[in-house]
Amino acid sequence: MHDTESDTFIYKTWPEKFSDMLADIGVESEAKDIASVDLEKGDFFSRYFSQTPRMVTNKGCLEVKNTNIDLVQIIQKG
Repeated sequence: MHDTESDTFIYKTWPEKFSDMLADIGVESEAKDIASVDLEKGDFFSRYFSQTPRMVTNKGCLEVKNTNIDLVQIIQKG
């Protein structure tokens, strides 16, 4: 490591990372724990289209405040 780098690394989940990025541009949000919201319990994609991936990983949700958007779900397809 270089002398200017910290020896301590802070582990952040994807919702926490996105919440920090939104805070940098002035959007207030709160990171939710994985599987704590009913939105995460359903199917992510329709199975009727050929472009739909079968493997989808849930990364968590963000609750966005003071906007018309209630929740943002973070998913990884592949």
